[in-house]
Amino acid sequence: MTYFNKNAELKNGYNAYIDTAVDDMGTQMDVGLLLMEDGDVYTFEEADKEIAVLLFSGKVTYAWNGKTVEADRPDCFHHEAYCLLAGKGTKITLTAHAHSELYIQKTLNETPFEAVMYDPDHIDVEHKGSQGELMGCMEREIKTFFDLSNAPFSNMVLGEVLNRPGKWSSYPPHHHPQPEVYFYRFDYPDGFGAGFANDEIYKTGHNGLAVINHGFHSQTAAPGYAMCYAWGIRHLEGDPWDKTRIDDPEHAWLWKADANDHIYPNH
Repeated sequence: MTYFNKNAELKNGYNAYIDTAVDDMGTQMDVGLLLMEDGDVYTFEEADKEIAVLLFSGKVTYAWNGKTVEADRPDCFHHEAYCLLAGKGTKITLTAHAHSELYIQKTLNETPFEAVMYDPDHIDVEHKGSQGELMGCMEREIKTFFDLSNAPFSNMVLGEVLNRPGKWSSYPPHHHPQPEVYFYRFDYPDGFGAGFANDEIYKTGHNGLAVINHGFHSQTAAPGYAMCYAWGIRHLEGDPWDKTRIDDPEHAWLWKADANDHIYPNH
């Protein structure tokens, strides 16, 4: 597990967090944060990589192949997402109409495909943990923009989790063979939480990134601070992530409907 935060280094333009040309840390993906101001224009055109462009916050015009989408998302805590997934060779032009922050994820993909915009009307949203499981301690909202089920042509998976203040997500602890990247956002810049991976504990913060190559993992946010994180996965050759979840056998009993009844029988 690797965790780092680049807040002190962030500048207008593209900020690389993971660059596979230097060291991909096992992710096989480039990951970055694009910062734009009103009037800025930024272009991506990858000769051999597919690319996902997710609007965390701001107001941006996406333009590609003669198509345009006006995306307005004041924040990722109260507003739905816009995420463009484009195949290699696609020219994407982004024009900002306010301060905007966008998550970028890329990987090699020899298969060409038409770009797809996952907008608020075309995003799978699940509400988990709100039916009394573990007394509501893992209540969360899971967005999946694309995965093997709706984008079999892609070599990646991308989604978001809205982790309620004081709650847990990616819980009970689980793992999968495919490496995963978490990119954290908090509703307040000083917000924080904690991540657990490979028997390590790390403090999470705004614009922090964790790389989890193997091992059981889970997350929690401090009370009073909402946490939203992008979760990105690179399919392995011959072993794609197909909603793969292998629970830690020590904690698998937590899935039982009466898991807390022996402590709080009247909750």
